[in-house]
Amino acid sequence: MNTRCAACKYLRRRCPSDCIFSPYFPPHDPQRFASIHRIYGASNVARMLQQLPVNQRAATVDCLYYEAQCRVQDPVCGCVGVISLLYQEIHNAETKLAKTKAQIALFVDSNSAREDFEVESDLNVLLHEEGNEFAHLGPSNQVSFGFT
Repeated sequence: MNTRCAACKYLRRRCPSDCIFSPYFPPHDPQRFASIHRIYGASNVARMLQQLPVNQRAATVDCLYYEAQCRVQDPVCGCVGVISLLYQEIHNAETKLAKTKAQIALFVDSNSAREDFEVESDLNVLLHEEGNEFAHLGPSNQVSFGFT
């Protein structure tokens, strides 16, 4: 029992054993061929498939189906509209990433400056306390290094 492929069913013709469409348009998915036929036409698709090596035909049919679906959904832009939206999302994500990196750098710099200030402050407090510790010695008891 020889069942016709979706393309031959759609075109209402007999499906030959060497049908170019049968490997890519199974009978249980007629919408796949209908979408491609609506945009590209059966003869153009057959010509494209015949010109391609066999190992590239399945991927080509998948691409044609995707492009046809996009063209049905958006007749003006088709899949280019989808690509543009994806590029816009990438741009938005890169912008957000750059802003986040800038905020992180600002935060790190402010924390670093705050830590530097705290270390300097602690050092001043420590020196001030040590100065008070030796204040009772007076000038004659302090060690001189020969600098005047």
